[in-house]
Amino acid sequence: MAKSNSWGGSFLFAGEGLKREEVCQMGAAESDNRKNEKINGVVYNMSPAPGYQHGIINGNIYSIVKTGLKQTVCLVFMENLDFRYHPDVNDDYLCPDIMVICDRMHLKGGFYSGVPRFIVETLSPSTARRDKREKKDIYEKAGVEEYWIVAPQGKSVEIYYLENGKYVLEQSYILAGDLEDEHYNADTEITLKAFPHIKMKLKEIFDGLEEEK
Repeated sequence: MAKSNSWGGSFLFAGEGLKREEVCQMGAAESDNRKNEKINGVVYNMSPAPGYQHGIINGNIYSIVKTGLKQTVCLVFMENLDFRYHPDVNDDYLCPDIMVICDRMHLKGGFYSGVPRFIVETLSPSTARRDKREKKDIYEKAGVEEYWIVAPQGKSVEIYYLENGKYVLEQSYILAGDLEDEHYNADTEITLKAFPHIKMKLKEIFDGLEEEK
């Protein structure tokens, strides 16, 4: 039985005919690639599906990171792996848009239970509040050392570093792609903290959205 909630999207109580393994995969089997997540024992159906801009941005970041991780033990996943953020407590999980992991021993089936090195969440209307609040707090407590929040509308990027157990806003960008703009920053290069050889320009993150208004 689905119910609405103040975070956006609907939710299902665990045990209402839905197995954990089915939850995150349920949306992926559909054409709109909807995700589901479980927090404090409650399964959230992240509907409606995000706009195509969301997929373009995730694809851009994923491609750059994947290339940079070649010939390393690390792996990058895009919207297709559950992160069980406190497996010693319960089976709650999130499905990050982009997640980099390096300790493969914590991979099992469709979930990962270690500590990700890097996570990106791209905002959509149904998840924006949770990405900025609840999920940010979860990633902070889990020890994720770098967390990006990317917004298709406004073409912005917030970069958080974990310092002394707390997230600190390291950088915040709003794309200014007009060469005649005195604040032009499209060629600004962003480096991943844990992987300094992986760099991407601000314009590369939003490549394909130039015609958006």
